[in-house]
Amino acid sequence: MPGFADRLEPFLPHITVRADEALSRHTRFGLGGPAAYLIDVGAPTVLPALLAELRTWGLPLITLGGGSNLVVADEGFPGIVLRFTGKDIRCHDGLTTAQTGLLWQNLVDFHTALALGGMEKMTGIPGWFGGALYGNAGAYGQTIMDFVLSVDVFDGQGFCTIPREDCGFAYRTSGFKRHKDWILLSATMHLAPGDGPALAATAEQILATRNEKFPPTMKCAGSIFKNPHAAALPEAVLSRVPPPIIRSGKIPSAWFLEQVGSKGMRRGGIEVASYHANLIYNNGTGTAAEVCSLIDELKARVLAEFGFTLEEEVQYVGFSSRPSY
Repeated sequence: MPGFADRLEPFLPHITVRADEALSRHTRFGLGGPAAYLIDVGAPTVLPALLAELRTWGLPLITLGGGSNLVVADEGFPGIVLRFTGKDIRCHDGLTTAQTGLLWQNLVDFHTALALGGMEKMTGIPGWFGGALYGNAGAYGQTIMDFVLSVDVFDGQGFCTIPREDCGFAYRTSGFKRHKDWILLSATMHLAPGDGPALAATAEQILATRNEKFPPTMKCAGSIFKNPHAAALPEAVLSRVPPPIIRSGKIPSAWFLEQVGSKGMRRGGIEVASYHANLIYNNGTGTAAEVCSLIDELKARVLAEFGFTLEEEVQYVGFSSRPSY
């Protein structure tokens, strides 16, 4: 780290720093060129001084989590990628507080073991707790916002607690996406007591289903597109949709994609699964450019056939021509 190593010395007990680190090692897609610096921070207390130092470097800076929902440019990111890696979790008087560097699955397993219900249907979702908060992750009718009471953040100037009603949670999004310079540190949650064996059985069944659809070894980001709200679509589109597939007011993007022949489509080493139209994966030889090309083709086909544009769940990093993270 020529030129910067000495300036980071005061923080080294609490951070790890890697220069020219390939982000493909830190994304579920297994794609992405190098970041100038990847800095993992384990202690919130160093953030004010560390961020003040990093701002003097003159490099762009972004904060990431587990990289499970990212498409990183083949050229990488010419700046600093900061990750908060705190993993502490504790439950007291019916409330759980967990730091955002915790693996999401560990948080689910923690509550299932305590017979606390609310997360069991979200078992198997990859990534870290912080990313799940950022995108209001969910599955089978359960979402993060159902049990979060507050989120602790570092907003670039100081530490503050954001109550649930101010978190801006909505379908697959949150207000934190409007504050990309904030670092999510922890959240306090309340989960209701449940039937332990029943919760464990539900989690086990859903994990088996998810692993069949999204094998843990598959280089993918899960579903690529959000499911559109039925109420937001023109009547001419709704009249073509079989009513039984509309659930909780949303229509699976996969249905629209199936109608335009997406299954099995390919761009180089990037493919649409033959069994799921909303699943794009890297067969091991793909590039981020090929992911983008295939996504654009799928959106264009749905627009031409149905007259509306699908919206991605994935976030982009390092692109000048796409809305970047």
